[in-house]
Order: sequence, then C-alpha cells, then structure tokens
Amino acid sequence: MENKIKDLRQQLLNFEFSKSLSKNDFFVSESNFYAYNLLLSWPKWEKKIINIHGERYSGKTHLIEIFLKKNKGLIIDVEKFKNYDLDKLRFNENIIIDNISDEIDESLFYSFIDTIDKYNKFLILTSNKSLNDFNFKLKDLKSRLKNCLFAEIQKPDDILIQALITKNLADYQITIDSKLIDFISKRITRSFTKIREFICTIDEISLKKKKPINMKIIKEILEGKLEKI
Repeated sequence: MENKIKDLRQQLLNFEFSKSLSKNDFFVSESNFYAYNLLLSWPKWEKKIINIHGERYSGKTHLIEIFLKKNKGLIIDVEKFKNYDLDKLRFNENIIIDNISDEIDESLFYSFIDTIDKYNKFLILTSNKSLNDFNFKLKDLKSRLKNCLFAEIQKPDDILIQALITKNLADYQITIDSKLIDFISKRITRSFTKIREFICTIDEISLKKKKPINMKIIKEILEGKLEKI
C-alpha cells in the first residue's frame, strides 16, 4: 500500500496542472529578489551569460516565462540539445536553456557557449544547482562557465512559504482556513520541493476522501504519520 501511495504522489508531482505564469503571480521575496530583478534589468547585465539556479519548483521556469513576455528569446529544449543547429543562434538576441543537468554533452555545451560569444548574444541557463558545482571534466568549459553571472534562488523565507502555500492551494482549487495556512507555514520544511509534495498530498487526500482538510490531517502529514489515504 505504501508503494502505491508513493507512486501516486510521484504522478501528482509530475502532473502539469493549470496555473498562471504571469508577472503578477510571481511572489517576490528576499529569497528570489536578485534573480527576479536581474532578469527584469535586461540588457543592463554585467555579463552576457547568467545562470539562475535553485531547488526544483523554486520558480526558475516561471521567471523565464516572465522574461519572455517582455523580451524576445529562444528556448532550447535540453532534451533536443544534441541535434541543434548552432548556426540558428545568430537569429535570436536571447538564448535560453532551461533545466540543465549533469547529463548534458560537455563538448557540445562548450561549442554552444562559444557560438553564443561569437554572435555576441545573451545566454540564460537555469539549473537546480550552480553550474560551478557541476562535475564537468572539460577544462575549457569549466573556465568559460566561470564567466557567468550567478543568481541563486535561495530556500524560501517565511513570507514566501506562506505565499507559496496559498498560491498552490488556489492552483489546486483547495480551500482551507487561513489559521491552518499559518500553522503549516510555521512548521513545514523550508524547501520548495517539500511544499509542493505537501500540497500534492493534501490534494490527493481531498480527492479520495472528498472532505475538507482539517488540523488532524495536516498534523499527520507534517509529522510523517499519515498511515494511508
């Protein structure tokens, strides 16, 4: 039963539910202010390559959507990166690769950055951790990445935690008492991923039990004592 619940939670986490990615729906706090302000300040950047990095669900893709509503740009799917025609880069002012991982082809990545530099374009790279922390073997690539401007989205502060819980509940069309939101905000792990998992669990319970979420259920989830759904 436990494995089935875990599998269902993973499915819920991967499910792309309807949500707004507009500027007005991005809550700015001390945790993400630098990254947010940096993107809005384009093209007045100190460097032409920036790396926005932060935990999964920290809002990196949302920031990219906000940037693209204001400025023209090309997003390259990291999954199709190997087959991309680098010559096409010269037709776009801003190039974006979202969600870079350790599995990226290092030689191709270096050639990509080199081409960006040759055409004098702007490059935005997002990742779950700083590109400086990736275990790249290619020395030329590591050297080139040192020239990035790094913008970290830090762990959510108290204000952002409450805003995220409120927004995610609204996205899932779940209504609970504001006092319960305060209770959750003060006790939940300071992590974007944990907040998302918590909301998905609440959604799962509300769909199966078809009844309002109460304090008993919230405490069980927070304490990891929820036996079955």
